[in-house]
Amino acid sequence: MLIRSSVPLLALLLAVATAAAQPVYETRDRAGPVFSDIPSPGASELNLPPLNSSDSPRAPADSTQSAPAGAYSTLRIVEPESGGTIHTNTGEFTVRLTIDPPLRTARGDAIVVRLDNTALPTRRTTTEFDISAAEWEGAAVENVEHQLEAAVVDSSGKAIIVAPSIRFYTHRASRLLRPGQR
Repeated sequence: MLIRSSVPLLALLLAVATAAAQPVYETRDRAGPVFSDIPSPGASELNLPPLNSSDSPRAPADSTQSAPAGAYSTLRIVEPESGGTIHTNTGEFTVRLTIDPPLRTARGDAIVVRLDNTALPTRRTTTEFDISAAEWEGAAVENVEHQLEAAVVDSSGKAIIVAPSIRFYTHRASRLLRPGQR
């Protein structure tokens, strides 16, 4: 029953799909209308309205979103390694970043660093620098695990790009354990 009642609908859809290419004829039998592209005795040609169509919007030639001219596309902390351990008794350690395109210091751009959610006072203009013992003492929390963040800021201090933060661990030598003791 369902198939029989769907036949006229399918026939009409077929007719509409081919209407632009050729005429469509309708005849009737006991089951209802019959549509065809071949005229038969008693068939009448249907005048179908033009097909509704629209063009799809064209994709831009380069569909990847590119950064505006002059913007930074990448900033990443590569040293210390995320999840890694640094050995320091004073808190001094080296930070190394990758940035693309290179840091534009002539424009006033600089790097700001946060250690354990505390902004360090020195703005950096190179991608490799040391965190000083004084900066460590002023910012680091008394934990083994620490968080490091870096951002490029413009001359007004507005962040242009922020690197994903990393977590790292510190190892300090202890006088409590001498070599060979357990």
